[in-house]
Amino acid sequence: MNGELNVAEFDAFRSEIEAAERRIAREIDPGARALVVAILVFVLVGSFALPHTGGVRGWDLLFGSHGAGAAAVGLPERVFAWLALVFGVGFSILALLTRRWAVAWVALAGSALASASGMLAIWSRQTVATGHPGPAIGIFVTWFTVIVLTFHWARVVWQRTIVQLAAEEQRRRAVAEQQSRTLLDNLREDDTRDDGKAAGGPDPGTSAQ
Repeated sequence: MNGELNVAEFDAFRSEIEAAERRIAREIDPGARALVVAILVFVLVGSFALPHTGGVRGWDLLFGSHGAGAAAVGLPERVFAWLALVFGVGFSILALLTRRWAVAWVALAGSALASASGMLAIWSRQTVATGHPGPAIGIFVTWFTVIVLTFHWARVVWQRTIVQLAAEEQRRRAVAEQQSRTLLDNLREDDTRDDGKAAGGPDPGTSAQ
């Protein structure tokens, strides 16, 4: 009876640990870094109000308005602006609100891609044909902010991975310890039964002889 009770308690204990591990695997805890990410998102949104090339602001660059065509705004600049907006702003806000690891990972991957495309966008503006404006302060602010945002999301995702590995190691230790205790309890129960049989008297067959 005690052995069955120990097995039931062990199964319940293991189920609780596995449920906690799955919850940790799905969630992130950015801590104070969440405030830093929120500030960076705010700066990133504000950077679109600055001129990215000549007098063309970031919002104008996104939608091709207010002189974007006259400034010969190309595909690299627009791709960079949209990546920064979608991943640097959109998915970053979504990750902070949901605290989901998968969303944070998408924000990290998208921000890293935006960082690379930002370098290409700045290079394309620096090599634009004569007579067209080069890169302005806004595109540099956006690019730098996206790079810093990528760094912080990488730290958040990596920290979550460390916590998950620690939880898995703790679960393995708890399971091994519980199995050892269950085995010892079963051995003690068997020893108690043997001692009871020994104390009950001689074997009936031996007495008959």
